[in-house]
Order: sequence, then C-alpha cells, then structure tokens
Amino acid sequence: MSKRRRETAMEIKPQAVAIPKETDHLEQGKYGPIYPRTPACYGFTIIADIKPGRAEAIRNHGHVLAKALEDDPHLLAPLKLHYLRWVLFDDDTRFLYQGIFDTDFDKYTEDAVALFSKVGVSTVFENLEGFPEDWKSNPEAFVRYVREHQCPSFIEYGEYPYVTADEIKKALRIKSALSEMLDQLQ
Repeated sequence: MSKRRRETAMEIKPQAVAIPKETDHLEQGKYGPIYPRTPACYGFTIIADIKPGRAEAIRNHGHVLAKALEDDPHLLAPLKLHYLRWVLFDDDTRFLYQGIFDTDFDKYTEDAVALFSKVGVSTVFENLEGFPEDWKSNPEAFVRYVREHQCPSFIEYGEYPYVTADEIKKALRIKSALSEMLDQLQ
C-alpha cells in the first residue's frame, strides 16, 4: 500500500453535530430521552445551586476523589469517562458538572449510583440544593435530579469523532509498544 493511500485510510476528520432542542423524536430510555451519541460521545452538563456554606465541602470532595484515583487509578473505569470537569462559580453559590463518557445517560447514571454505593463514596451532588438524600437506594430520584438540572448541548465537536476511551487507550498502548520495539531495533 502506498504511503498516500495509507494516509487517506488513516485520516480522521473532525466532526460537529447540532443537537435539536426538541426531544420528542428521540428514543425514550428508562429515565427520559436518550440524547444521540455525538462526535464527542455522550455526556451532560449539570448546573445547580450549592447548599449555603457547602462550597468548601465541594472543593474537599474534589481532593478526596483525586486521592482515591491516586490510590486506584481505575476506580472510575466502570463509568467509561473521557473527561470530568467541576466548576464553582457565581461567588461559590453555583456548581457546574460536566462529563463526557461512552455510555448513554441511563447507563452512566445507574453505573455511577452503583459504583459510589459499592465503594462507600458519597457524591459531590450531596452538597447541592434539592439533591435527594435517599439517592443510594433510589436511583430514580438521583436520575430525576440530574435530568432536572441538565443543560443539554446544542452542538458538540470531536477532533477524533466517535472514538471511545477504550479505543484511545488501546491506540496509546500500541504506540508505546511500537516505540519500544523501534527503540530495541536501534
């Protein structure tokens, strides 16, 4: 195969998808509409008010999660996350949670409840106004809260569209193995 042909076969074209505001046409999952997989995979953004005086607890929860991941880098693996971003804003009175992952909304939220319940970890959402206290035994209440506070995207872009986290990790392992092999040949 010529070099030019290989380059064409391996070309990854960035893509964007505009997401319609109306969800009536979307497949209905267990907890509501299943938003389509986009070039950025699946994800959601939640914006909620923080319980008064709980901003520091949210920051501390971030440190606890970072430490837990230091101890077990695969702790969140069942969630198939690409990225997770937490933001405090409006003078620490509001919280933004943004996650990009490989599974649909229903599976992600059910997996999150199961994971946190299994490892005995609380969720940062416990610091947010209106979050259900019985979330561990009532996944439907957890999902309802997330759905009520979700701010859906209207466009999503992917530099490497529709690629899963597992595919990215596999490609990086192959790259490392090839680099190591080439180093040994020198």
